[in-house]
Amino acid sequence: MSAEATASTVDLATESVAFFHRNGYLRLPAVFSPDEIGRMEEELDWQIDTWAGKGPGWSGGWRRVYMDADTERASKLVALHDLHRYSRAWCDAVTHPPLTNAVAALIGPNVELHHTTLHAKPPETGHPFPMHQDWAFYQHENGRYVDCLVHLDDTDDDNGCIRFLAGSHKGGALDHVVKHPDGTPCTPHLPTDEWDLEDTVPVPAKRGDVVLFSIHMVHGSRINRTDAIRRIVRIGYRDPENLQTAGQSLGRPGLMVHGHRPRAEGQDPLPTTV
Repeated sequence: MSAEATASTVDLATESVAFFHRNGYLRLPAVFSPDEIGRMEEELDWQIDTWAGKGPGWSGGWRRVYMDADTERASKLVALHDLHRYSRAWCDAVTHPPLTNAVAALIGPNVELHHTTLHAKPPETGHPFPMHQDWAFYQHENGRYVDCLVHLDDTDDDNGCIRFLAGSHKGGALDHVVKHPDGTPCTPHLPTDEWDLEDTVPVPAKRGDVVLFSIHMVHGSRINRTDAIRRIVRIGYRDPENLQTAGQSLGRPGLMVHGHRPRAEGQDPLPTTV
């Protein structure tokens, strides 16, 4: 099953748009040139050294299903939100026309930046991800929201490439596990006895590629078992009229990267103070 499209044109080919809506994901090769990705890499590594947090990653009973005890104790995740607030190269990246044009072809002419997030898997025990929908982390009213994974490194199953349950986005938002058995909160994930990573399709990608997927897509990834870090940055884009109801960046307006922000009757201009 091919998940590739050409990102160099203003509009995605009709068959690429159809593939995305049918399967819920699409790989765009070489969205960023070697020079562009080189600058992004340099500034990303600086952000990792200067600003990123390093910790055990997501919580929940899924960890004991995906990892043995020794691996679970050693597993780490390097993370940072809103990279475009920390360096010029990443501000350029989120407004990159080949990328924003592709998103507009999928959700409509008006595209708003919602967030960026670094997910770097360190060597050998880099954090896997359980089956989940990104909707659980930033809930929106409808599916006019696309997440984009910018690849700083080549990925495959050995270092934890993204894996999708093709077509699962058509089921809309799903209930996630959000509490431990004792009632304390955990990171949202789908029940491991109902959703199996083995049922998913791996989507390996090359440095400079971008993988796009629906906010309702069920996905996960394996642990990084290689001797090199695996660096991916997620960029979230939405139709500005797709109302967010809960989660990350709730109530925060983002940059318009394509088209314009429609104004509802009686709506006030955006506030200039926090």
